[in-house]
Parts: sequence; structure tokens; C-alpha cells
Amino acid sequence: MGAVRKDGRYFVKRILLYMLILALAAVMLVPFLWMISASLKLNKDVFTYPVKWIPEKLEWSNYSKIWKEIPLLLFFKNSAKLTIIITAIQVFTSSFAAYAFAKLHFKGRDLLFILYICTIAVPWQVYMVPQYIMVGKMSLTDSHLGMIMMQSFTAMGVFLMRQFYTSIPDELCEAARIDGLTEYGIYFRVVLPLAKGGIATLIISSFVTVWNDFMGPLIYLSSLEKKTLQLGLRMFISQYSSEYNLIMAASIVSLIPVFVMFAALQKFFTEGIAASGIKG
Repeated sequence: MGAVRKDGRYFVKRILLYMLILALAAVMLVPFLWMISASLKLNKDVFTYPVKWIPEKLEWSNYSKIWKEIPLLLFFKNSAKLTIIITAIQVFTSSFAAYAFAKLHFKGRDLLFILYICTIAVPWQVYMVPQYIMVGKMSLTDSHLGMIMMQSFTAMGVFLMRQFYTSIPDELCEAARIDGLTEYGIYFRVVLPLAKGGIATLIISSFVTVWNDFMGPLIYLSSLEKKTLQLGLRMFISQYSSEYNLIMAASIVSLIPVFVMFAALQKFFTEGIAASGIKG
């Protein structure tokens, strides 16, 4: 009987936990559902009360209008270019540096790692002006190359990848060295394949951060042909501040790449490297 009562209490606790999670998920999803609903309405119907979540007539034409009002396709291409290049560079530099901090032994390694990670605590506003002066002296303002160079390295990415690498047994690396692999070979053929979860997490984090970046492009990019999607949305809002249906449609379009990226990598997102390849 005691076991039955214990199982009953456990079952009730699980039910309550699931109900709480579902309630929180619903609260978080409401704004997104309202955005989708508003993007498919006429502007006069956006703020009607009570809210009509499913419009009587779906205005799909809103999604075609936003591409004609401003050069949204150009902004989309600029954001995609910067995001893909910066994300690829960050993944390479972070994973490469993390390998040195996790698997190589050299004097001052731990101190250097701590000093490097401490830069995470420095707010961007502290070095924003000196950084702008340096970029200006190199004549890289209003250029995509300047944006790429400034964001090619990330201390958070190094920290994240190092945590995954430290979970990989050193015996694997030692066995690879005995077999004649160089450090580059160990990095590419042993360590990286076992760090898929960390790489996926870093890709998602870098992609979302760069794609949604507003302040950086606002400060460094001034030419219309160089602006990103976030600046384009701001321009769209300033021109069509009362057209909420079009604003919501443009916002939904800007979120699609993030959703696609997460959907493609979500199966690796929560995976660790518990299976390291060693048996027994």
C-alpha cells in the first residue's frame, strides 16, 4: 500500500509539473501567435476587441507588400551574408582555441584562459568608443568586412567548446598520438566528431546573436546597400508606423531563418558527449 501511495503522489506531481510547463509555454507563445494573426489581417482589424485569432479572410498579400515597400530582399541578403560568415568564423576560431585550452599543456594555460574568459564580464559599452576609433582608423566603417573582423572571436564560444572538450577522455587523444596523428589530425578526426552538441549550440547561439544584432550595424553601417534586416525593419517601422499588419508580417519574415536554424540543429542542441567511444 505504501508503494502504491508513493507512486500516486509521484504521478500527481508529474501531472502538476507538466501542467505548469504547458501554462508557461502558452504564455510565451501568445505574443508569437498574435504576431502571426495580425500579419494576416487588414490594418483596421489588428486591434479589434475581442481578439479574432483567426481572421475571416486571410490577407496573404501583406507578405508580398513588404518586399515592395522597402528593399527588404537586399537587407535580408546582407544579414544572411554577415550571419553565415561570422558564425562560420566563430565556430572555427572558438573550437580551435578551445582545443588548445582543453587538450594541450603549456605554461600559463589556465591563467591565460581565465584572463580571456574574464573579458565576457566587460560590457560592450565600455569599449564601444575605442573600438569605433580603431575601426575608423583602419577605414573599415560602413563596410561588412569591419563587422566581420570585429565579431570573428567570441570568448563565450571558447568557454562553451572547452567545456565540451574537457569531457572527452584524454586517453583518446593519447591513443591518436601513438597512432601517429598530429594535433591537427586529432582536432579534426577525434575531437570535433565527439563535440557535435557543443558545435550545434555554438552555431545556434552565434547565428541568433549576429542575425538579431541591431546596435552594431546601426553604429557602423550608414549606406543603404550595406544595411542589415534589423535596420531595414527599423526603417520600415519609421515609414509605416501605423501599418501594424505589415510590420508584423515583416517581423515574422525576419524570424524564419532563426526558426529554420534551430529546427535543423535542435536534435544536437541538448546532446552531450557522454558516449566518448571508450568501452569497458
